[in-house]
Amino acid sequence: MLKRSVIVAGVLAIGFVLGFGTLAFTQDKKPAVPATRAGLYRIHAATKSLEDAERHLQRSEHHFGGHRVKALELVKQAEGELKQAVEYAMANPPTPTKPPSTTAPAATPTPATPPPPAKP
Repeated sequence: MLKRSVIVAGVLAIGFVLGFGTLAFTQDKKPAVPATRAGLYRIHAATKSLEDAERHLQRSEHHFGGHRVKALELVKQAEGELKQAVEYAMANPPTPTKPPSTTAPAATPTPATPPPPAKP
C-alpha cells in the first residue's frame, strides 16, 4: 500500500515538473505570426486552403463544363486579395486599445459662487 502511494506521488511530481517546464518553455517562444495583428493567422490559414484547392483543381481530369477553369481563376483572384490583406495589415498596425480605468476619476471641486448682494 505504501509502495503504491509513493509511486502515485512520484508520477504526480513528475507530471507537475513537466507541466510547468512545458508552460515556461512555450512562454518564451515567439509566435510565427505577429501577435499584434489580430486575425492574421486566419488569413494565412485561408491562403493555405486556397493553395490546396488550386492544386486539386489543377489535377482534376474533368472540365466540368468550364466551371473548373472559372473556379481556378476565382481561387487565384482570392489568393491575390489575401496577399493584399496581409500587406495592408503589415503596413497599418492596429491601434492599441486602452482598457477602461477601474478607479473612479478624481472629483473636481465646483467653484463657489458668491452670494448675491444684499438689498438695502
